Parts: sequence; structure tokens; C-alpha cells
Amino acid sequence: MLDRPQAGERALIVQVDFGQADLPDQLEEIRLLAESAGAVLCGDVGCKRRGPDPATFVGKGKVSEIAAMLAAAEADLVIFNHELSPAQERNLERELKCRVIDRTSLILDIFALRAQSAEGKLQVELAQLEHLSTRLVRGWTHLERQRGGIGLRGPGEKQLETDRRLLGNRVKLLKERLDKLSRQRGVQRRARLRRDALTVSLVGYTNAGKSTLFNALTRAGVYAANQLFATLDTTSRKLWVEGAGNIVLSDTVGFIRDLPHSLVAAFHATLEATVEADLLLHVVDSASHVRDQQIAEVNKVLAEIGAEHVPQVLVWNKIDLTGVAPAIERDDYDRIVRVRVSARSGEGLALLRETLAEISGEKVEARRVAASIDNADSDELTEHPEHS
Repeated sequence: MLDRPQAGERALIVQVDFGQADLPDQLEEIRLLAESAGAVLCGDVGCKRRGPDPATFVGKGKVSEIAAMLAAAEADLVIFNHELSPAQERNLERELKCRVIDRTSLILDIFALRAQSAEGKLQVELAQLEHLSTRLVRGWTHLERQRGGIGLRGPGEKQLETDRRLLGNRVKLLKERLDKLSRQRGVQRRARLRRDALTVSLVGYTNAGKSTLFNALTRAGVYAANQLFATLDTTSRKLWVEGAGNIVLSDTVGFIRDLPHSLVAAFHATLEATVEADLLLHVVDSASHVRDQQIAEVNKVLAEIGAEHVPQVLVWNKIDLTGVAPAIERDDYDRIVRVRVSARSGEGLALLRETLAEISGEKVEARRVAASIDNADSDELTEHPEHS
């Protein structure tokens, strides 16, 4: 695991303006992320640039300003709301004389704090090790620059190779364990499919209210809090719906802008429940003024894991904060596209159950039609064996 900031660590945030339209929202999000990791925020530094500086991301002048703010605030950690290269991170730490982490490292750290199940911890460790592998050279660069010398010829390179080999072995072991767990889950999912139960996954931006909705529907008691990434481990429960019978409902990890690729890859096994679902309930914080961007980010990650083909219904959550009435919205083909609810107050949950019942009925009918076509083809082959 990567070194994690200790609770109460004083931190400065760096946010560079490259012309983003939603800059204030990005700054607010990184503040929430930092607080979720246990940091005590003591200021933020901003600047405008056309592009990142290759050496320090922000340039020498801004590095000097950050150093002055670090000293004034007695901070010992700098968090960049961007992805830094290993060289940039190394150069910044050398200049600032303190630890520097980027957005990816921060998100990985929060996942490490939140993971509860054995599988969740394996997935986070795998993501952290794969991220660390790109930065493994940092501790040995002083040896590489020396190009040998008395007492320095060979051992540094050997130690680096040893570290890489040990890290590679651990990554291989973690992948094997996760593959085994994935196969076990696959058997369980196939068993559920044989029972013809509708499988539904809750997806959405982090803190959109997925776990609150899951608890409201299933009374499962899953941990839900007003914080980013409160839920990491996928939880599935049977839910009885009038007119549909039992369906299988799964609560999954929330998505976020610029979710690290290593994390998406590591959690691929958990997210298989999303890929193989019959329906995605895409939970949206309707009170957020950046909800459209959040919807787009979620859809981007769904495409990355291969779930873009799964039918979606938008669940317009938190209507208790907007004063909008609960309702079911349909498109021109009379298909349900959006349900307005409040998971906290319970408004609209009956409409959401009606939605699940209707879609479950459509699934049963589609399977009945498919089965009748298969039977007709089988009869055709029996009557005309020469075609077989």
C-alpha cells in the first residue's frame, strides 16, 4: 500500500486553470476529497497556464509561491488536483521539501481507507501497486545519476530490479486471487439468471445517494454517508416488487471525474455485476448544478468497462432539495427514461417500484418470445431434417 496521509495532516491544494468552465466545482470537489482522506486544509494555490510545465507542472515562480505558503501555514503536504508525472512529482518534492501527491494518489488513498471486504482491499492494493510501479525509480535516481562510483556500482541497480521483481510477484498474486473471486461470482450470477430474476445495478457519481436509495428499497443497512466514496464494496440483495416478484439489486462504487485507470481496472471484477445487469438505475443528484457533467462522467466510465450497452433509467434523486414533484417520465416510444424520487424522504419510491415491475415484465415477455422462436426453429429442423 502507498503511504497514507495521517489524520489531521495539514495540506495545501494546487488547482491550475487551463480554461475549464467548471473550475470552481473542480476546486470544491478536490477539497471534499482531501477532507475525506483526513487532511486539514490550510489554503489553496491557483494559477492560469496554457499547458503544464514539463518539470514542475506549474513553473518555477509558482513553486516558490507554494513554498512560501507552505512555510506560512506550517503545512506538510501539497495536493495537486491534476495527474502528475513521476518526474514532476519528484522535482516538486525536491523543491518544496515536503510530500507531494496528485489527484490519482489521493483517490487511491481514500479507497484504501474505505475498503472493508477482503476483495475490496485486494482491489485497492492492486491499483496502488500498479500506480507505484511507475514511481518505483524515485528512490534510486541518485544512484542512476552517479553512474556508478565507489560503493555505488551495481547495488542500486540490483536493488531496483529486486524491488520491481517483488512488486511484480505481488501484482501477479493479487490478480490471481481476484480472478478466482471473479469466477466464483460468475457462478453465483449464472445461478441467479437461471431463476429468471431481473438483475439491476445502481450506478452514479459519488455521493449521488445510491446507498441511501439502496437502503430505502431493501432495508439492507448499507453504510451511507454524505461523503465521497462512502461505499466501495458491491452489495446485492433480493427485492420483492409487486407484479415482478424477486429482483436482484446491487449497490456499486460511485464514479468520479478522472477516475484513475488503474482503479477502474482493479475494480473490474466488482463492476462485472454492472456489465452483466439487465438494467442500470443511474442515480443522479438532481440538486447539483453540474449534474449533466456528472452524468457524462458516469457514462464515460460505463463505456470504459463495457457497460454502455446495458439499458438505463435515470433516477433523478434528491427532489426534496429542489421542490420537484415525483413522477415517471417517458420518451416518444413510451419507454421509461427517468423517475423523480427522494431516497431520503421516500417520495417517488413507489413509482420506482412500478418502473422495475414494468421493465421486469418486458424482460419476461422478451424471453418468452425468444423461447417460442427457438422452439419453432427446432420444430422446423425436426420436420425437415435434410436442412440440418
